[in-house]
Amino acid sequence: MKLLKDILYKVRMEEVIGSTHIAVEHITMDSREIKPMSLFAAIVGYAVDGHQCIGAAIEKGANCILCQHFPESLVADVTYVKVQDASEALGILAANFYDNPSEKIKVVGVTGTNGKTTVATLLYELAKSLDKRVGLLSTVVNRIHQQVLPSTHTTPNAVELQKLLAKMVEEGCEYCFMEVSSHALHQKRTAGLHFTGALFTNITHDHLDYHGSFNEYIKAKKLLFDHLSGSAFALVNADDRHAEVMLQNCKGKTFTYALQSMANYRAKVVENTLTGLSIHIDHHDLYAQLIGEFNAYNILAVYGAAVQLGWDKLSVLTSLSTIKAPEGRFQHLRANNGAIAIVDYAHTPDALSNVLDTINAIRSGNEELICVMGCGGDRDKTKRPIMGKVSCDKATKVIVTSDNPRSEDPKSIIDEIVNGLDPVDRKKVLVVTDRKEAIHVACSLLQPGDIILIAGKGHEKYQEIQGVKHPFDDFQLVSEIFKSLNA
Repeated sequence: MKLLKDILYKVRMEEVIGSTHIAVEHITMDSREIKPMSLFAAIVGYAVDGHQCIGAAIEKGANCILCQHFPESLVADVTYVKVQDASEALGILAANFYDNPSEKIKVVGVTGTNGKTTVATLLYELAKSLDKRVGLLSTVVNRIHQQVLPSTHTTPNAVELQKLLAKMVEEGCEYCFMEVSSHALHQKRTAGLHFTGALFTNITHDHLDYHGSFNEYIKAKKLLFDHLSGSAFALVNADDRHAEVMLQNCKGKTFTYALQSMANYRAKVVENTLTGLSIHIDHHDLYAQLIGEFNAYNILAVYGAAVQLGWDKLSVLTSLSTIKAPEGRFQHLRANNGAIAIVDYAHTPDALSNVLDTINAIRSGNEELICVMGCGGDRDKTKRPIMGKVSCDKATKVIVTSDNPRSEDPKSIIDEIVNGLDPVDRKKVLVVTDRKEAIHVACSLLQPGDIILIAGKGHEKYQEIQGVKHPFDDFQLVSEIFKSLNA
């Protein structure tokens, strides 16, 4: 239990109606979660305006309302706090409510279009291997030391985020590595957070359905670096042309990493095979179990962050050689006839291009490379024809299928992928709307040594159709198909 006046510390208030000397036992932005003595934050969201739920929240026992404009009728014994930006205020409130956990643990945020999950997860696994107590907030899973918690968003909402960090502090964690999405930054879910460091991997075409333009997408990513304190470090990929933009107005200590440009942390890929990468990094040779040049960038980002955190360089490099890629990131298995299946989360044009380039660099050129791909519904439509073109340019055969169609018609999504292709590319394409059937068809086409890439869903264990999440696991399905082929 906290007094309202205490959790309002540092919140920029415009007007208060009622007493701030009241007890608050719970804070939420979801009126369905209201309990007696709750503070309800009326957030103006992407789809719903929380101000419409103020009445329902009070009926359920809310004794304080955080809002951007007062409701027409006020209820006695309820305190109303008016602010200019309720999202930002909620982040600060939540931090105060949970005793500002990010000031008691070293939080490192990772942002970028591709690589966030891999970098954050590798940092978590690296810390564990070095006997450090650590937490992870990621797209795939949230972890508090050894405890595993489900992940519903890349970055949790402001209240859940502070709650998870507080649990990490309770469990004695020294570090937290977290993915920071552009949506979270734009929605100010990270307000009230103190970051020890921030990493930028890259930025390419994605989420334009939400941000409206690529420039606005860049601005959202940049917010992570704009809000760093002078004691924090900022580590950016110098080979990405937007790296300098990320560091503009950054108060933190700035560092760079790169494979091609001059940078504070540099590496060279010596060998790239389906079993791993050989990298020369900081005058040492490292053999890593990850695959592809894009993962060389991820490893280098992790190394640079570890050094900035003061970890022993040789211990870091030694541990990095033992760590495997996160689930759904270039996961591969081999059939008895030598055919290979690769499952990857690649769901942007750049990510798909990187994975296909990696496979093409490894294969001899005589094998077929079959790409099974689709695009998610209710998401950025402009990338659909681009991803279709990338697939046709870099694979020998393409099977276009459903990803997570969500509320959209799967056939309409597929049409948008295929209709932008020229007649030559269309000859490579086979449309199989049902994803399970598409994967079966792809496997049936495999000859000895051929490679199949199943892209888009990676670690996900479901397929979302018309608001319902049906159990579906790409890797499990292809594993079962390969077992039947091997029998």
